[in-house]
Amino acid sequence: MGRQEEIVNERLKKLNELKEQGIDPYPHKYDKKDNASNLQEKHKKLKKGEKTKTKVKIAGRLRGFRDLGKISFGILQDGTGKIQITLQKDGTPNKLITFFKKYIDIGDFVGVEGTIFRTQRGELSVLVKKVKLLSKSILPLPEKWYGLQDKEERYRKRYLDLIMNPEVREVFDKREKIIDAVREFMKAREFREVETPLLQTVYGGANAKPFKTYLNILNIDLYLAISPELYLKRLIVGGYDKVFTIARNFRNEGIDRWHNPEFTMAEIYQAYADYNDMMKLFEDLYVYVAKKVNGSTKVKFRGKTIDFKKPWKRMTMVQAIKKYAGIDVEKKTNKELFEFIKKNKIEPKGETWGWAVHAIFEHLCEGKIEQPIFVLDHPLETTPLCKLHRKDKLCRLIERFEPICMGVELGNAYSELNNPVLQRTLLEEQEKMLSEGDQEANPYDEDFINALEIGMPPTGGLGIGIDRMVMLLTGQDSIRDVILFPFMKPLNTKKRRQN
Repeated sequence: MGRQEEIVNERLKKLNELKEQGIDPYPHKYDKKDNASNLQEKHKKLKKGEKTKTKVKIAGRLRGFRDLGKISFGILQDGTGKIQITLQKDGTPNKLITFFKKYIDIGDFVGVEGTIFRTQRGELSVLVKKVKLLSKSILPLPEKWYGLQDKEERYRKRYLDLIMNPEVREVFDKREKIIDAVREFMKAREFREVETPLLQTVYGGANAKPFKTYLNILNIDLYLAISPELYLKRLIVGGYDKVFTIARNFRNEGIDRWHNPEFTMAEIYQAYADYNDMMKLFEDLYVYVAKKVNGSTKVKFRGKTIDFKKPWKRMTMVQAIKKYAGIDVEKKTNKELFEFIKKNKIEPKGETWGWAVHAIFEHLCEGKIEQPIFVLDHPLETTPLCKLHRKDKLCRLIERFEPICMGVELGNAYSELNNPVLQRTLLEEQEKMLSEGDQEANPYDEDFINALEIGMPPTGGLGIGIDRMVMLLTGQDSIRDVILFPFMKPLNTKKRRQN
């Protein structure tokens, strides 16, 4: 029998003994009055050895316990922090001390009533007068120093990760503040927050493979949203001038340090605006959130100092390729361009100038960009939802930009296409590509075309990767470190324990 199995059996034995004594080890409620952080703050001026008559009633998980005979110390952790509890013979009922030492284990949730004092060593403590067992833990917590270290196990068992590694909780507390700051920024600029369907009969708004499901009652296929874009544009048609949503998107794609199958995006649309307006909005937003959450536009990420101060640099994709790949794609024939691609072992999505340019940028340039920059004027082929570039006489470019930082895009934005005739043609082409095996092509959406035929004003659209924003502003190396429950490949199911 292993050590853990021995511990489990011992705790199950205690559980049965408690039940035999008429003690419910899992009561329905506890009237908690105080929390650890408030008590620490309220009594921070209390001197060593000083006692008070202040009565408190707290609850939390027992994280540590030292039995020194006549006096014992425990560490109680609640959702706000930790506080010491003390059991001693001249202050705590003997019956309670006996019960505590026999039936309470590290990991159990307990409710404690007592008075506040500060020990001679300076530790704020609660002198225990009453104890109530609130939840008996069966499995032991990992060892403090040798326990939950494996990254994969931490992601799979986030509940243990949060217990054992307090710094993890800090990341997710900051994530909440970041999302609050994004929402605050948008509402201050009179954008209306809306909700769009996550289950869709026709997906669209991004080049991505969807997750497919089925609705029994109507006998139809449904898709998890890859983007809220087409629904938000419908709202612009319907008379909203400024809308945004912070929503989950689902894409049936790869998993790596920047990608998770479900992720959070802020999607923003503004009538009478274009991609230049979206650039200004994006950099204003990043500066606002960085200052609000970190107090500075500078952050440390992978050993580098990144500065989000505005204005961000602007560079066309053609200029970026010339700088980082050493080739002027505007002066190369298609034959020369594809010879370059073949030499560099790049596989473009198609055999056009635009697909060649896009592939060169993605493979040879994007990863070299560290400081925040806007990469503008992408090839026409990269999206069917964007306006042609107003200054490009060859009609090869569109008014699209991606903000790039530390080798990855932080968002995506267009001067939105509102010509229903052209949009119909482009979506028909997408549907043909889809039928020919391009799993990232967009299906044809007749209702969306109908909406455009009703009329959509000139519009700027912007999508912002919230998870990536959190990664940068908290200095986390992987998207799994900023998503509470990142997707993990299931393990083999183990045999259930019989209690």
